[in-house]
Amino acid sequence: MQEKSKEIGSRVMELRELSDITIDEMAQALEIPVENYQNYESGEEEIPASALYEIANKFKVDLGLLLTGEETRMHIFTVTRKEKGAAVERQKQYKYENLAEKFIHKKAEPFIVTVEPKKEQGTPSKNTHPGQEFNYVLEGSMKLYIHNHEIILNEGDSIFFDSTYEHAMESLNNEKAKFLAIIM
Repeated sequence: MQEKSKEIGSRVMELRELSDITIDEMAQALEIPVENYQNYESGEEEIPASALYEIANKFKVDLGLLLTGEETRMHIFTVTRKEKGAAVERQKQYKYENLAEKFIHKKAEPFIVTVEPKKEQGTPSKNTHPGQEFNYVLEGSMKLYIHNHEIILNEGDSIFFDSTYEHAMESLNNEKAKFLAIIM
């Protein structure tokens, strides 16, 4: 996965330089420390899916370009076969699979997210991103932390929320949870 991180980081750096935006400006736009942003570009740190989404919006490119290096060109439909979506790692306990990286001008980003059981105690790291998010649990159970709420979701349950509020997910019962996430 480290090689993939370096490739994505390199594409982000190229777009930033072509746009005449400084590292400091990007870190400020993402509301992260400059060091973290530099680690994103160097590939030393995985870029969270939410940050990739924000970066793509800032550069007015499709997320698929950042993930694959290829211009998205499908405009009628795109098919993603089971477990063949572009992988994005966000945090150790999350695995994201983009389900429409080849479709151009998307109004939403669909992902299959797998949440592995936590190894440490405590609330998982929360994040925010512009827009809204829809989650539909496909397997297992998970706890969603959003704003000041903790919500248990089981297989077949769904939630739609304002993703500008801090949120995080964790699997329950020491088993992985899998859900469909649509970020708008």
